[in-house]
Amino acid sequence: MDRAHTNIKAMPEPGARPKALVVEDDGSIRELLRFHLDLAGFTIEEAGDGRHGLDRARAETFALILLDVMLPGLDGISLCRAVRSDGPNAATPILMLTARDGEADTVLGLESGADDYLTKPFGVRELMARVAAITRRHGRQTPDADASSGVLVADGLRLDRDRRELSVRNEPVELTKQEFDVLYLLMSKRGIVLSRAALLRGVWSGDTYVTERTVDAVVSRIRRKIERDPQDPELLLTAWGTGYKFVDKD
Repeated sequence: MDRAHTNIKAMPEPGARPKALVVEDDGSIRELLRFHLDLAGFTIEEAGDGRHGLDRARAETFALILLDVMLPGLDGISLCRAVRSDGPNAATPILMLTARDGEADTVLGLESGADDYLTKPFGVRELMARVAAITRRHGRQTPDADASSGVLVADGLRLDRDRRELSVRNEPVELTKQEFDVLYLLMSKRGIVLSRAALLRGVWSGDTYVTERTVDAVVSRIRRKIERDPQDPELLLTAWGTGYKFVDKD
């Protein structure tokens, strides 16, 4: 990992620096992340173990969370799932860091709720490019597939684009930024199969480091939140070899 200077800047609110939470047990990596995130305009909080990281994530809202997978006390996968389940950072961009580079590990990280996954050792430029990408995605507006109405209602789901709220069978359900955008895009084109490439263009347009595996992971997470049986989905259907569609109208 190099310590090359990066000119990538975060997008803070006027008069404030966005806060990033770094959960990493390796002090030298924490120092590296602190240095470059500070250059990018973040205020950094640190935690050296999973339980401390979860306490911080439940106590305060962050603009970004960087999360190691192998942590003492509570592993990063479990921590990520806990953060995504409820609390102030349920929709916060999360970048996972790990020494594991297997495809199964990558998919597990994404399915736990992470927005992106970076393998150690990593270069600073790639790290900061990914940070810029996930924070940029988080700040985008939902795809404006239906300008005449910001509310989509179908099969027990009510999705409000302007309020960015979902109710499932009259119960509120929390979605991350990516989950909301993917579901809105599919619901707005009900019955039409959208390829993984089309979903990448519609939700992650221009982001170099996102792959079709990310689409699969996000759809899997949505199914766990909206389907009666995620293993036998009735709403978000797979078009094998192509992509996904929201179920046809009755």
